Amino acid sequence: MKTYLNSFILLLFASLIISCGDKKNKTEDPLKTVLKSDNPLIKKVVDSADAYEVQILFSTINRKEDNVEFTDYKFRVNDSNYFYPASSVKFPIAVLTLEKLNRDNRLNIKTPFSVEGDSVETTFEKEINKIFAVSDNDAYNRLFEFLGKDYINKSLHEKGISSVRISHRLSTDNAYELDTKPLIFNTEDSIIKVPGTKNSAIKKLALNNIQKGIGYTEGDSIINQPMDFSLKNYLPINSLHDIMKRVIFPESFSAEKQFSLSNTDREFLLKSMSTLPKDQGYDPKEYYDSYVKLFMYGDKKTTIPEHIKIYNKVGFAYGYLTDCSYIHDTKNDIEFIVTATIHVNKNKIYNDGIYEYDEVGIPFLAELGRQLYNTQKTNKK
Repeated sequence: MKTYLNSFILLLFASLIISCGDKKNKTEDPLKTVLKSDNPLIKKVVDSADAYEVQILFSTINRKEDNVEFTDYKFRVNDSNYFYPASSVKFPIAVLTLEKLNRDNRLNIKTPFSVEGDSVETTFEKEINKIFAVSDNDAYNRLFEFLGKDYINKSLHEKGISSVRISHRLSTDNAYELDTKPLIFNTEDSIIKVPGTKNSAIKKLALNNIQKGIGYTEGDSIINQPMDFSLKNYLPINSLHDIMKRVIFPESFSAEKQFSLSNTDREFLLKSMSTLPKDQGYDPKEYYDSYVKLFMYGDKKTTIPEHIKIYNKVGFAYGYLTDCSYIHDTKNDIEFIVTATIHVNKNKIYNDGIYEYDEVGIPFLAELGRQLYNTQKTNKK
């Protein structure tokens, strides 16, 4: 009888542990909870996740004194499945520009410069602000000339961000030209010419789904064959997310994995990433608060509350829509990182400008952000 009773107690105790474990597991994955939502903005996309090529990476943040712990949750994240990163590539290029400037005590973000052959004189401060405020392509191209393809990829790979491959400029006739142009800096004491660089040939990407669609436009013609993306930029979800972690929480990484930024430059970068277009002098009617901030607010043109700080970079082209964001509610002490991509190109024709950004893509990312935020707010309570 005693043996039977002991066995029963042990069995009961074990079942309670399993039950508690199951309960913990059910509440442990906020991303899974959100993606089970009946909200039509979420459900429509999740029910056809393959067709929309959805990938999501969500990180909760737990601060313990001076330490930060990340818990990562993933949905369909696969670095081998190609998606076009579009303007999200401007994020690492801005960071690497600050790092390179930091290594040359003759130059800084306020030093006037021009690219050889370009009539525009500007500063890296202005160009980086344009990249984050309105995702300016010319600004990115000037930074690309300063860095060069090989320097970009080598620098990222050395920091452990190895899947990335940046190969070209954006929206310009010389997008794939290997050699970069010299930059002329006009300092207070002298004119400094930084020579251009010669870069290695672009190797074709060997990834899944690198040939896309049933056709693409070229000028006024439609080419009735899949579009080849094998020479284009690639910045997968894991890499984007890791870059954001290193920028926001550098102390969580070893010295060799961090970006080498001065405190002043990092403060500038964070301010640039979070500043709204209207605060950079852009017309708020055309460049509303959520113009390039898609999570939570992308489907609305209302004012983003001052206590909601969104540090992010978006990209959209060829029907691909990507956002990588660190979101911090300073009033309620809520913070998390989320990176996601979705493909909305129903007719499978590329470069025709017919994409379902407003109908499907942006509403999905906005609602995804809102529901993820709510899970963290609930956890706080």
